[in-house]
Amino acid sequence: MGFTILILYIGKVKGIITFPDFDREIPRRIFPLPLLYIGNHLTGLSGTQKLSLPMFTVLRKFSILFTLILEMVILKKRYSLSVALSILAIVIGAFVAASFDLSFNLEGYIIVLLNDAFTAAYGVYTKEKINPKELGKYGVLFYNAAFMILPTLILTIWTGEFKEAVYFKQWTNVYFAFQFLLACMMGFILLYSIVLCSFYNSALTTTVVGALKNVSIAYIGIFIGGDYMFSWINFIGLNIW
Repeated sequence: MGFTILILYIGKVKGIITFPDFDREIPRRIFPLPLLYIGNHLTGLSGTQKLSLPMFTVLRKFSILFTLILEMVILKKRYSLSVALSILAIVIGAFVAASFDLSFNLEGYIIVLLNDAFTAAYGVYTKEKINPKELGKYGVLFYNAAFMILPTLILTIWTGEFKEAVYFKQWTNVYFAFQFLLACMMGFILLYSIVLCSFYNSALTTTVVGALKNVSIAYIGIFIGGDYMFSWINFIGLNIW
């Protein structure tokens, strides 16, 4: 969030990019997007702790279905039968994999499904807010981070994670510090890519494209994660994309 605010503010000052200045109307125009933004991040991080990577990625497929439904309800979009059947096949694969998950964790399932709902809502509202008549793509990125950086900081202090970060022993390791800053930069690039994809495409397209990376994550997680319990039916469900 800090990198996002810094980069976009410098870009605005230098005249490279433009987005609306803050006024009384900005909170009304941006909300509920910041809440969906942070909810998406927090449930996503929590979900990876509770489930194996393959099961986490397969349950993330439900975000595609949720996005389709929300686009039809909020944005009044309509899709062809072929699109609906394709999404149905993806969801059936997720159901098959989940039904034969030998390492079932109810709490993990609930968190990941919440993450799917946050992802879908965030994608749909992002599509609505990035309209140039609203905040535009840079305004959405900047005010999302600006509104949520302080509440998130307070949350980390309350949970004790801020203290752990301050006393983390690797801060003096130049290699680690460089990698950490690079990760922050890549986080900004990822967020910008998502918003840019939503700007030129539908929220559903952005969600589907985002799910494609889960193909590699699922296979890598099977061999590296160490917490995936193999069964043939579950494995077949994982492979229905």
